[in-house]
Formats: sequence, C-alpha cells, structure tokens
Amino acid sequence: MKRSDLTEKILDIKRQRGWTWKFIAAEIGGMSPILIVGALLGQMKLVRQQTEKAAELFGLSEAEKLLLNEVPLRGTPMPPTDPLLYRFYELVMVNGPALKALIEEEFGDGIMSAIDFDFALERQADPRGDRVKLTMSGKFLPYKYYGATGNIPAYGYRED
Repeated sequence: MKRSDLTEKILDIKRQRGWTWKFIAAEIGGMSPILIVGALLGQMKLVRQQTEKAAELFGLSEAEKLLLNEVPLRGTPMPPTDPLLYRFYELVMVNGPALKALIEEEFGDGIMSAIDFDFALERQADPRGDRVKLTMSGKFLPYKYYGATGNIPAYGYRED
C-alpha cells in the first residue's frame, strides 16, 4: 500500500462517520492536533502509542498501522495550486524578506527551526469576520562557522 492510499482511506472513513479533525485529534491525542492531522494526511508520522489508537479508531490493518509510524516523504509541489495553501506561500514570499531581516537582527546569522517547532491555530471572533490566528515558535539555529579559529566566533549568534 502507498501512503497516499492510506490517506484516502482515512479521509473516506472520516467523511462516512461525520467526524471532525478536532474529534479525531482528541481521540488519538498525545501531541498537537496539527501534527496528528498532518500525520493522517501523510506529511508526518505518529508514534507507536498513537498508531495503536489510530488503528483502533479507523479499523486499520497491521500494515496500515505500521505505515502511520514510518517517516514519510514530506512536501508538495511548489508553488501550491490550492488557494489556501498558495496564500501561505504568498505570505512567506511577500513577508519573508522582512521576517528574515528582523530575525537576523534579533538573533544573528541562522534560521528558525521547523523541526524543533511549535505551531498553534486559533479562531478569533471579530465582528467584521472571524480571523485565523497562527502562532509559530521555532528554535533559533545559528549557522556554524566551520574552521573558525582564534577569536573568531564558531556560531552565528548576534554580536553585541
């Protein structure tokens, strides 16, 4: 079975039973709903305890359960064609250079981790139309200046 086949099976069961992602994430538990949904859509992996719960919830075979615990091939073709996903891409393309400059000014020469990372989604009521609030928190990872000697810093932390 391909991972995409398992994703389609999970989506079919979700539709047939009228479940929400919120319900499914609460039933599986143990980590952020974003990660659980990402795993069920084939972009992340579940840990073994979660695969047991997912297998019971969805009535999965042993092979399907094991597949949920494998590290997937992540990502989608760029740029995305789905309008919502494209807006995220657009957000980064338009605001990315400013965010990069501000992060580097605050932290130094490095990146924000997407591995050591927290992500939250909230709905904010607003009389002009509800808003989507995303909160991202990633560990700062400085570039290592390999071969640095003497008084040359080994890492790209901000120099005061």
